[in-house]
Amino acid sequence: MRLRRNFAFILVHSVIILVPLAAPHASVGASPSDQLGKVEFPTSCAAEAKPMIEKGLALLHSFQYTESGKTFADAAARDPKCPIAYWGEAMALYHQLWDFPDDKTLKEGRKDIEKAQKLHTAHAQEQGLINAAAAFYQKKSNLSHADRTQAYSSALAQLHAQFPGDVNISAFYALSLVSLADEDVDTTANLQKAIAILDPLLQSHPDHPGVAHYLIHATDKPEFAAQGLQAARRYAAIAPDSAHALHMPSHIFVRLGLWQDSITSNIAANASGAHAAEMHLAEAHYQTHAMDFLSYSYLQSGQEAKAREVIEHTDHVVGASDQSKAEHRAYFAARTALELHRWKEAANLPVAATHKNWEDTTYWARAIGAARSGDVPGAEADVKVLTELVADREKRAKKNGYNVSTEKATDLREAEAWLAFAKGKVDEALQELRAAADHQDKDGGESVGIPAREMLADMLLELKRSKEALIEYKTDIKNAPNRFDGLLGAARAAQASGDATVAQSFYTQLASICLPGADRPELVEAKTYLAQK
Repeated sequence: MRLRRNFAFILVHSVIILVPLAAPHASVGASPSDQLGKVEFPTSCAAEAKPMIEKGLALLHSFQYTESGKTFADAAARDPKCPIAYWGEAMALYHQLWDFPDDKTLKEGRKDIEKAQKLHTAHAQEQGLINAAAAFYQKKSNLSHADRTQAYSSALAQLHAQFPGDVNISAFYALSLVSLADEDVDTTANLQKAIAILDPLLQSHPDHPGVAHYLIHATDKPEFAAQGLQAARRYAAIAPDSAHALHMPSHIFVRLGLWQDSITSNIAANASGAHAAEMHLAEAHYQTHAMDFLSYSYLQSGQEAKAREVIEHTDHVVGASDQSKAEHRAYFAARTALELHRWKEAANLPVAATHKNWEDTTYWARAIGAARSGDVPGAEADVKVLTELVADREKRAKKNGYNVSTEKATDLREAEAWLAFAKGKVDEALQELRAAADHQDKDGGESVGIPAREMLADMLLELKRSKEALIEYKTDIKNAPNRFDGLLGAARAAQASGDATVAQSFYTQLASICLPGADRPELVEAKTYLAQK
């Protein structure tokens, strides 16, 4: 499983006017204002619990776990003999694709499932979902994350075969396949199986939140992203009352380099997440995760000032702890400095008196910034700390049951590569960056990170090996379309290679992706070059 950061967003402007993204869809639940998608779920429960069951299910399909759990608990209060309500409470504790339940949470979920199992249900689908959850929450302490996920997915596979026309079962089974892929279990094959299930369901159930949502996750890889665009275009309109639904389309928009779409998506998601946090219905990460994508999209569309506003607004995330605010500020500041190639700024990023376990990104940026500024001693010191932080990070991940790659961590590899480059060890530097790039290409890479392949191209360009650099930039642009620095580097490499036609093409593309508020100084270079042609 790749180790992820659950980063999100806050107020990007003093005032955000949230314009409806689409006409309202059929609501679920007790309140006519709930717009969470169209979910139908026959159960054995009392009529007064049915609206809460369907609302809880819709929220579950959109990963609004806190509110979903509360809604299922409300259903159980209305009908204590409703087995699927207790199933819902258990499933709201299983944050698929985000984090894995710890021992305490597994115990809590197991109690909920045991309550559900003790109650009679005449619905085979209902019983099947309860049995699948029981397979996940089974009382075996030696089961790995992948073991539990596989047991759950296998039970859902049987249920899906028994009821192939049940959209909720099909959607949950597809999500379990994405979860297996996330645990590095037959990644490509499981994603393809999930896509094959969800793609036709999107046509037959265009307003189902889970179908669109899970299809976006299944296609959140460079090679599959185009297949997720229809779902991305639909999901926010399906469930506009879900902050996560408003954000999720940007996973595909970012993969395809659609910066304005991503910006619009995440401004709306932030506003929704902030409101939900104020109502104590969601945690702060619904805001900060949108913030991550918003900052990145501002940078790629040439808007430095906007990206820096995001850093400043980390202090205002609704419901965030002081540590969370500091962590996000450090992360955004580090990425922004490196994206802008402000090496001295990166080298001088502030650090706490005592190294925190979330400062790995800061030391990664400091090390690269120092190396690229020619400060070898500074880079050596930062690489040393980064090495310790990465070792601690991997130790904690293993302790919590996550798989850790046997390969050297990509961030450490990148920092070491630039340090070697600064020392004049060119072959070693190129070898390290190429290994990091190849690993990222195989893994799919994080969609809002700086690609190692782009760093490799940058290094080749600095070595005046422009033709080799151009090859790497082209691969980078294929995997991460419309990245500002990728296009700029490709244009420079083509120009240095004497290929004016290709240089003009990349400069033209760079100018085209920059939005009206673009203020990155490199744009002057592109405009000057194009004006001469």
